[in-house]
Amino acid sequence: MSDNLAALKPEPAKPQAEKPESARPETTKTDRRILRTRDTLGDALVELMHEKPFENITVQEILDRAGVGRSTFYTHYRDKHDLFLSDVEDFFQLFSTALTRNGADPRRLAPVAEFLTHLSEVRDFYAAVVASGKVNDVLALGRGFFARSIDERLRLAGIHAEPTQLAAQAHALAGSLFALIDWWIDRGMKTDPKEVDAIFHRMAWSGIKAKAAVRGS
Repeated sequence: MSDNLAALKPEPAKPQAEKPESARPETTKTDRRILRTRDTLGDALVELMHEKPFENITVQEILDRAGVGRSTFYTHYRDKHDLFLSDVEDFFQLFSTALTRNGADPRRLAPVAEFLTHLSEVRDFYAAVVASGKVNDVLALGRGFFARSIDERLRLAGIHAEPTQLAAQAHALAGSLFALIDWWIDRGMKTDPKEVDAIFHRMAWSGIKAKAAVRGS
């Protein structure tokens, strides 16, 4: 995953406990090598997106910039679109689950302030994503990852509901979050991310309490 997408880096996958001891070092080395290769390719693509329109970037240019062979590239990705979306998925997976991994207060449903702060730091890259015509794909992936994470956060916060109802509520909150992000971007990213975070959580918990009151009546 490229540094422009996130400061977070995925940890190397841990070998399964049932594997023999002799197999573990080689497995770990392989996992780390794969992650490094993917990071290098993602970084190369992002660098090129700063320099030219996405549609004009070729796989060969990515390979030349990354110093990776063509066969290695196609072992992991179908094409440059697959590379880009894979990088975005890694980013959202890590960002959407950051609160849970860090043991944050369960009443915080999403790392809104952190996410907006990161966006403000990579404005040029965001502009390149918009110019690439892929922003809708990126936002759709983001809503999906954040919806799943919010579902988990609601459970951690002690919200009890039928799985379908909870999932629907989480998707609605994720949709509201990304609508709020659109508003923030349209305003030139000027509103303090912490203030937007507070706005989101006030709206979210007001809605949750209202629904709980209706169920209890």
